[in-house]
Parts: sequence; structure tokens; C-alpha cells
Amino acid sequence: MSALICGSMAYDTIMVFHDKFKHHILPEKIHILNVSFLVPVMRREYGGCAGNISYNLKLLGEEPLTMATVGHDFEPYAQWMAQNQLSSEFIQIMDNSYTGQAYITTDEEANQITAFHPGAMSFSHLNSVPTDRKISIGIVSPDGKDGMQLHAEQFAELDIPFIFDPGQGMPMFNGEELLKFIDQATWVTLNDYESELMQERTGLTLEQMAERVEALIITLGGQGSQIYTHGECITIPAAKPKAILDPTGCGDAYRAGLLYGLMNDLGWEVTGRVASLMGAIKIENNGTQNHSFDMDSFKQRYRENFGSSF
Repeated sequence: MSALICGSMAYDTIMVFHDKFKHHILPEKIHILNVSFLVPVMRREYGGCAGNISYNLKLLGEEPLTMATVGHDFEPYAQWMAQNQLSSEFIQIMDNSYTGQAYITTDEEANQITAFHPGAMSFSHLNSVPTDRKISIGIVSPDGKDGMQLHAEQFAELDIPFIFDPGQGMPMFNGEELLKFIDQATWVTLNDYESELMQERTGLTLEQMAERVEALIITLGGQGSQIYTHGECITIPAAKPKAILDPTGCGDAYRAGLLYGLMNDLGWEVTGRVASLMGAIKIENNGTQNHSFDMDSFKQRYRENFGSSF
């Protein structure tokens, strides 16, 4: 099976604030917010939802196809992809734009404040879902608004099952637009905050959303995740990380686990646990694409966490 990963490619500038945001943001003064955080730790990483998902799916032994628009500064990222044997066939360079740039500040409680410059992402609609590569599954993750809408429509028209993963792109869409995505998608995945926003904007409960797709997956951070499918809710326990260093990209690692399970017909109980373990492995490492493993060690950790094999 071949998976097409549609979404952003970005450089992540990650800064660590050695305190808690809540100690410096006064709720009663939020209307005149003016804060500055000293961040003695800073690093630049390769990121973006599509890049992260593809990297993690490659670790699981699959051959993802990444589709994105990037800027004139993409060469270092292209070299990184080649080094990791990731296809860049469907990545289009926009000569007059920067590659997407995320500036992420994380506090001691793993809360994050992010500023994002979309750059070349805004031209994602210039890419089209290929019709000659036997794509069997896809994902529409955060990207330019027009691109997300176009790629969802193209997946639906081509009868290619896909995950709708609005992520931080959700604020771009109104309720009617989100409902259209849900009706086009085969599966929808959200974190707990996004699920609240999705309910508010669409007027649907989680159960009602789940009735319109094959499965609705809600991640709950350290509390695990829930998968609503065929009238039931499957509770997936969180895998135990060996350390908690950086939450950035954990959601993308989880989504790669979902794709792997779907591509290999593992069933939701196993698929959710594979995804959970992917998130745990990612959080043990700084950056979004610095972790690695082989499948033997991955399966061993799966047994240690869940008491079974796949």
C-alpha cells in the first residue's frame, strides 16, 4: 500500500522556557497581554505535519509519499529527507517564498505558545493528488486552506480513503466547511481541545461525528486516546515514555501510527496502541525527527507496555 501525506513542511525553532506560563500570564489582564519569556535553550529542527508524519511512517517500515509546497530555503531539508530515504517527488518549490516557519515556546508543563509563518504553504493548492501512483490511503493534515480543501475533494473523488487531521489549521474553517471535510473523510482525528472546538463549530456531538465516518479518534495526551467506531468507544491506554523531553510532534507521530495500523489491517485496538507508543517514543526526544528505532525493538516495547504482540 502507498500512503500520500498532504500537509506542511516547516523549519521549527523550538525554545524552552524554564518556568510555567501560568506564573506570568494574569487571567484578569489578558486583554492587555504583554509578556516576554527568557528562553536559554533554543534549537532549529526539521518539522511540519507532513514531514513529521512521513518521517515516523518511514520508521515503521512504510514508504510514504510527501506532498507539500516549500520555499527557496528548502535545500537543507531536502538533504535531510534524502539522508532518511524519504521521497520528495511530490514536493514543489516556490522560488519567491520561504518554507513554513514555526516558532514554538514550551514551558515546564509542556504547554506551548506557537507563532507560525505559512510561507509556501499558502500555495499548497498548486499540488494535486496524483492519479498514477496507486495511492491506497491518504491524510489531509494542516496546510494552506485552499490546499486542504482541494486535496480532500480529490481524495473523495478518487475514492481514496483518507484521514482528516485539521490540527492547528482548524481556525481557518467555519462549521459548514468542517462538516464537508467530515463527510468527505473516512476517518477524523483530533486532540481533546480540537474536539471541543469541532463540536462547537459543527454543532455535532462526538457520537454524531463518529456516525458520519468509519472512526473518530480523540487523543488525550497522557490519558491515552479514544476511538469512536461503529457505535462504540474504544479506550486506548497511553504508552509509558522513558522520559518526557519535548511534546512537539507527538500528535504527528501518533497519526503515523494510525496510518500504519490502517495500512496493515491491524484493527483499532492494536492500531491505537501502535499510535500511542509512537507518541511515547517521540516525547522521549527533543525535536520532531530525531528519534529512531528498529521494528524488533518497537515490538518489544509494545509487549512491555500492553502485554501482547502484533
